[in-house]
Amino acid sequence: MTANDVTLSDIRAARERVAGKVERTPTVLSPSLSGHLGAPVYLKLEHRQTTGSFKLRGASNAIASLNAEEKARGVVAASTGNHGRALAHAAKLEGMRATICMSRLVPQNKLDEIRRLGAEIRIVGNSQDDAQQEVDRLVAEEGLIMLPPFDHPDIIAGQGTLGLELIEQVADAALVLVPLSGGGLAAGVAAAVKGVSPGTKVIGVSMARGAAMKASLDAGHPVLVEELPTLADSLGGGVGLDNRLTFSMCRDLLHDVILLSEDEIAAGIRHAYEQEREIVEGAGAVCIAAVLAGKVRASGPTVLILSGRNIDMTLHRKVVCGEAIEESAA
Repeated sequence: MTANDVTLSDIRAARERVAGKVERTPTVLSPSLSGHLGAPVYLKLEHRQTTGSFKLRGASNAIASLNAEEKARGVVAASTGNHGRALAHAAKLEGMRATICMSRLVPQNKLDEIRRLGAEIRIVGNSQDDAQQEVDRLVAEEGLIMLPPFDHPDIIAGQGTLGLELIEQVADAALVLVPLSGGGLAAGVAAAVKGVSPGTKVIGVSMARGAAMKASLDAGHPVLVEELPTLADSLGGGVGLDNRLTFSMCRDLLHDVILLSEDEIAAGIRHAYEQEREIVEGAGAVCIAAVLAGKVRASGPTVLILSGRNIDMTLHRKVVCGEAIEESAA
């Protein structure tokens, strides 16, 4: 890694800052997936985190890293939902103002939870990039502190605390699968896991519809990708053409990237519910989906990160029952 990357020491410092503010989530063996893969498969149950996703780790670390003057100004971020909910929660604990900018693609259930936590919501355009323009305006005109969903050292370090827990819980892990969007989680987890266990491979998993990091890695630089409706809505959005950290960290630390169809993601959601007794959103199910789709090869213990549970329950019922998958994603 370069001098500008988030390091193992940064992640360890983040763990001290977020202690008592986030849950240490369990990692459990999945007999059904172990049989499918032919190697022990463990599930990191991060969807049981306080706000229903891993995002609370990064948000809590970033807010804890602000000084008093910055906290008084308040924070703002663009979000596909889970980062906004986490930031709203962390800001509320500090008595801070939080403004969350989102596109029209964000599901209503995520908007409702953010609003319930007392954050101000701005709906702008049809993409994460459109929402980011409103963030930039609020930073310039109102002096709010921007805490972006992934490309920020404190956010990445906070997400990396998940990787520290995971490798402590499964010390002999040969492979870790991590949901991949803008790369905050993947970069942080990979830095933590490979910092402790250099021989462990880390693979990113995303949806085929609008996978911005995969397209950017293939191109060799950040590129714009059309944001499309998908069951894995939390993985939508771009990586930012001026990406400073996550692109290079994912390029250097990820062994590979797996892409999934909407039907494969739906199968992951169904398996989580029917076999594992867990309710997860599309983004939280992609690692399970990759194993079920036969897109994973493992030589030893494998850990799948279930990253979030914040799915609209009407949609969840339709997916579990096999109803209108394409319509639900559109």
